[in-house]
Amino acid sequence: MSNQNRHYPAKSRDLPMPVEAHQGYGISEQSWKVLTEVTFPTAKTPEAILMALDYCKARKLDIFKKPVHIVPMWSAALGRNVETVWPSIMEIQTTASRTGVWAGMDRPTWGPDVTKTFTGRYKDDNEQWQESSVTVTFPEWVAVTVYRIVGGKRCAFTEEVYWQEAYSTAGGKNSQVPTAMWIKRPKGQLAKCGKAASLRAAFPEECGYAAEEMDGKALDDITDGNVIDGSATVVNEVAGNDDDVVGASSVDAQRVIDLSQIHPKVQKAVAELVRRTTAAGAWKAAYDYANQKFKGIDLTFALAELDKVSEVEPKVTPSLGQADSAVIPPLTAKEMAMTQARQTLSTNR
Repeated sequence: MSNQNRHYPAKSRDLPMPVEAHQGYGISEQSWKVLTEVTFPTAKTPEAILMALDYCKARKLDIFKKPVHIVPMWSAALGRNVETVWPSIMEIQTTASRTGVWAGMDRPTWGPDVTKTFTGRYKDDNEQWQESSVTVTFPEWVAVTVYRIVGGKRCAFTEEVYWQEAYSTAGGKNSQVPTAMWIKRPKGQLAKCGKAASLRAAFPEECGYAAEEMDGKALDDITDGNVIDGSATVVNEVAGNDDDVVGASSVDAQRVIDLSQIHPKVQKAVAELVRRTTAAGAWKAAYDYANQKFKGIDLTFALAELDKVSEVEPKVTPSLGQADSAVIPPLTAKEMAMTQARQTLSTNR
């Protein structure tokens, strides 16, 4: 496929290091160079790398081991790919291992080989549509079995994943042309998707979708899964006073926010949150709620708006829910995943 190399961004490393990289994560100029040239060589924006840093900091992961990937996903609203951050299959396996009840995994079982020619078009690095045709031989399906200790017994969880349902396309959801990696490693990529699917079956509350599954997919098709978009704050894990909570948002609040990237519904919701918080004086509850409700640039915007008011308004202790005679319910794992997916869609409109 003559144009296949164009499926990946050119390695332009003119990505300036944001102030937050040093202040929030202790990244030096040399470390930033490693992140942009070695760890994430296809990243197009510094913000995408900050997303990855956010996630790794919250999960206590070494970002230089590349536990997450910056993944381009097609946005029909924008007519182009946008950058998102998803865990690698290694990170999903790490998550399963940390539970202490992951009990191993069998070798993949493969279906018969299939050879098929894919014809279609994709957008190159210059945002121009290119026609392409490629023939790929791939296994029809893969089945992976993982084991989990349940009630003291080693239980098997097996999922089948079909290549034509899992492979990533190079031109959005209306394209049939596989990405370069799926052409180069049709079996290896499917194996990663099979592992991820089986780990989700065994650990539904712990594991989400892997970067290998989401690369080349469309944002518009997301209905579930953990969209990691750089806002994994651990405020609820550490006890502290209201001043600690307000201070925890200061790094994010320093970012310059383009309001054109904030959906009007999000702006309205944040304005209402600020109004209620100002009336009740329930700052800790407001920051906790913002960290549950919003993600990515929406969360940065919400925290910045709260910071503006909290600097001049006195902070008191009643909860926001009590002030309005309604308790803000905690989000379940599935609700959080759906919220994260919706926020990713809204921030890229």
